[in-house]
Amino acid sequence: MATYKELKQQMAELEAEAAAARAAEFQEVLADIRAKVADYGFTEQEIFGRGRGRPRKPAESGAPPQYRDPKTGATWSGRGRAPNWIKDAKNRDRFLIRN
Repeated sequence: MATYKELKQQMAELEAEAAAARAAEFQEVLADIRAKVADYGFTEQEIFGRGRGRPRKPAESGAPPQYRDPKTGATWSGRGRAPNWIKDAKNRDRFLIRN
């Protein structure tokens, strides 16, 4: 049975061999892909699709709404700058969302 050191040595040799094989095949594959793209006239969107990168998450407001405008139904969490429909109200209690 092989020792730990021998196995680590074999693993390092195999990793180096795999890296060399990948590098040798890389240029061939890239040239083949470029030739096919040129022959068939593929566009970047046809190959990779519309959205590239990570999918975007919808923006989350950290706090649930506490105030609601009775006319429009617009809401405000009570944090940050007050919207126009509530900013001049002396008593904001009438806009409170009651559960």
